[in-house]
Amino acid sequence: MQGDGEVLFLGGVGEVAVTLGHDGLSFLPLHPELGSSCLSSIGLLPKLENKIKFSDVYAVELLDEGPVCGPWNTRIVVQGKKNSEMHRFAVHVITRSRKHPSQLVPCEYLFGHKDPETCKSLVEHLSACINNEQDRPKNLMVFVHPLCGKGRGCKNWEMVAPLFDRANVNTKVIITKRAGHAYDTLASISDKELKKFDGVVAVGGDGLFNEILNGLLNSRNKTSYPPTPEGFGYFGSTEKCQGYKNDGLNNSTPTSEAVNVMLPVGSNKSDDHEPLLSTGQSVGLDISSLNPNTESSTGDQVPSVSFPNDWFRLGIIPSGSTDAIVLSTTGERDAVTSALLIIFGRRIALDIAQVVRWKSSPSAEVLPTVRYAASFAGYGFYGEVIRESENYRWMGPARYDFSGTMVFLKHRSYDAKVAFLENENSHSLAASAENVADEVQSLQSRRKRSRKTICQANCSVCKETSTPGQDSEDEIPNSSQMIHDNPKWIWSEGRFLSVGAAVISCRNERAPDGLVAEAHLSDGFLHLLLIRDCPLPLYLWHLTQFTKKGSDPLTFKFVEHHKTRAFTFISSHDESIWNLDGELFQACEVSVQACRGLVNLFASGPEV
Repeated sequence: MQGDGEVLFLGGVGEVAVTLGHDGLSFLPLHPELGSSCLSSIGLLPKLENKIKFSDVYAVELLDEGPVCGPWNTRIVVQGKKNSEMHRFAVHVITRSRKHPSQLVPCEYLFGHKDPETCKSLVEHLSACINNEQDRPKNLMVFVHPLCGKGRGCKNWEMVAPLFDRANVNTKVIITKRAGHAYDTLASISDKELKKFDGVVAVGGDGLFNEILNGLLNSRNKTSYPPTPEGFGYFGSTEKCQGYKNDGLNNSTPTSEAVNVMLPVGSNKSDDHEPLLSTGQSVGLDISSLNPNTESSTGDQVPSVSFPNDWFRLGIIPSGSTDAIVLSTTGERDAVTSALLIIFGRRIALDIAQVVRWKSSPSAEVLPTVRYAASFAGYGFYGEVIRESENYRWMGPARYDFSGTMVFLKHRSYDAKVAFLENENSHSLAASAENVADEVQSLQSRRKRSRKTICQANCSVCKETSTPGQDSEDEIPNSSQMIHDNPKWIWSEGRFLSVGAAVISCRNERAPDGLVAEAHLSDGFLHLLLIRDCPLPLYLWHLTQFTKKGSDPLTFKFVEHHKTRAFTFISSHDESIWNLDGELFQACEVSVQACRGLVNLFASGPEV
């Protein structure tokens, strides 16, 4: 039918001549003098275009016989007083919001014809054209957190589920029953079963996504331990991350399998009631069940699943308290937009921070434990806020404001040593521990700081430095390679209010530019933020700058900002608590590296 014209009736327009091309459907009104914006007036149709691109169509639906309004009788048909009965089909498309360019809005074109076979033939042809787009997922595993965001998880899934049904995307929906449910499911699933899906979707907040991320990567990422500087107790370690069995008592023993099995820690309840593993909850995972090279029931060897790869993607339908990952990767905290990006199979590579805990406390034995974070890893103020909030769970989301205020007023600082790899091609805003009292005088110099390149859709920085599907050891040098290249480590020590590493910008509604506005999604770098001890009013001034769009909170004299591929942290504090994507993690000695493009996300970057 390509190239041939077919006269159809288009709702809100009237008779049109329809032509199918290789990239879309074009139509020409036969009576343009009668043109109207009938459907746009009731929110169904965007500003009328004469062509529908297949890349903008998320579903084609054959409907029952019914009314199709014409341009001359909009009010009458909408009120149900008069209609024109005919066989119908709908072409569901997307358009962008004028006020919010990153927001996708579903719309539909309603076509009608007297012959049902004509409608059926067109629907089949259009569906075949859409199905030719290989990136669109066909089967998804969906985890829905029922308690996050005051029950928004279930409500949001009920809202977007019809979009997946309409687009003929099969979904295996799992309502999480307990802490660690998603983690256990993905850590124990065989690669044969996992390969039946095109991706995994989290309907929840950043904490649920972190649980899914760790469940997938714990046995499927073969990246070496992060490099460490000379003088650190584990200098030059080039081993692959080793697996450990959990005996239910938080005591672990090494296994012979070369896999990254993550160990449970204490109570890790996040802001969305989604701890990775709860206190006393034994994972009970058998390492043998996590072996990626398992045999099928017929005895055939099943190819292992490893990351990064080109086919598997992760998605988030935002339903949490902050949803920083969604805001940083799509530009919108909108469930419908995220669902449509998943349906269209959008793809963007995402850096992941690999965090290796060497010791949980100064007196503990050395036992490497691996965790992954997609947005942020923070110590000091960031960890204490999450820990303090556990005492006020009855307050709901307001407990974070209250806990943050309590921790802020304590104004506690911590002795620590931090070593980071120098990046010769980037800036380092190093602070002095002295003369912070003259901070007011530096205001003008902070305003003159040059504008940084912000990550966005089709980002040139991410395209230059990140190629999805590369082997993880090719993407970021392992420790032996970096030692061979004689990297330069820079040490910073003293008393810090907080130590944090942003993987992405970490935008949220209270910090519109995020913690680091210029952080990119897949450039292979971490943004290390060292906040030295300073007077309380100056620290308050620093924190309030995050709430102002266009401000620059990272150029205070007590703030160090370093763009680096890896860093090491050492503290002598007995209860050193880290915050990994909202999850608590006790560690006094850690090494962290950015794994460039380790996973793919159903997203395309924010539109700026």
